[in-house]
Amino acid sequence: QVQLVESGGGLVQAGGSLRLSCAASRSIFNFNGMAWHRQAPGKERELVADITSGGTTNYADSVKGRFTISRSTAKNQVYLQMSSLKPEDTAVYYCAATTIRGAYNYWGQGTQVTVSS
Repeated sequence: QVQLVESGGGLVQAGGSLRLSCAASRSIFNFNGMAWHRQAPGKERELVADITSGGTTNYADSVKGRFTISRSTAKNQVYLQMSSLKPEDTAVYYCAATTIRGAYNYWGQGTQVTVSS
């Protein structure tokens, strides 16, 4: 059973930065890709950023230029560096991983990010 554990969420003022971490219980080389999603109150979960096994990254338009996804294969961790945060970035952020085509089949428990105006 794969476990993904997020950390690093919290309360930050608009314009500030946070770095989220996701620790995997197995080598991240086992995954086809990993990603960060978020879900704001009353909204559907959305993809924020992903990184393939080959290291290719992809971002939602709303976070391009502000967020950076990266990974440490030595530590089996994936990170989301968030800068220039806005109140609309407030959400629960989830780490996800996939070993199948077309969907993420492993999820973390989520970490709350709150951006105050």
